[in-house]
Amino acid sequence: MSYAGDVSPGTAWEAVAAGATLVDVRTEGEWAHIGVPDTSTLKSEPVFIQWNLATGARNPDFLAELAAAVPPEKQLIVLCRSGARSIAAAEAATAAGYTAYNVLEGFEGETDPYGDRILNGWKNRNLPWR
Repeated sequence: MSYAGDVSPGTAWEAVAAGATLVDVRTEGEWAHIGVPDTSTLKSEPVFIQWNLATGARNPDFLAELAAAVPPEKQLIVLCRSGARSIAAAEAATAAGYTAYNVLEGFEGETDPYGDRILNGWKNRNLPWR
């Protein structure tokens, strides 16, 4: 594992409450149509940086955008839809000098046998979102 580790959505919430920065690496379309984590009660706002662009290509400016938004001494909690893209983003952030954790289950979680994302994840664990 070339990043700090994996955390559950609940542990991610606790880490943000303790001062970590939540980095949502999903696409703009996902943010607009599916929702975003709401950490406003923690007096913290997530950082939104796409790992992949809408075309599916990797965002070549990911690390530059991350460096502009978050100082390297801040702990990162990295979130995507289901926990796959966030691993790659956490690995890249770690290589750039951050301490980065991946959120297991992601924002929407795994699919059930019918393809619905209702099993787990940030939303299905009833963490705040909008």
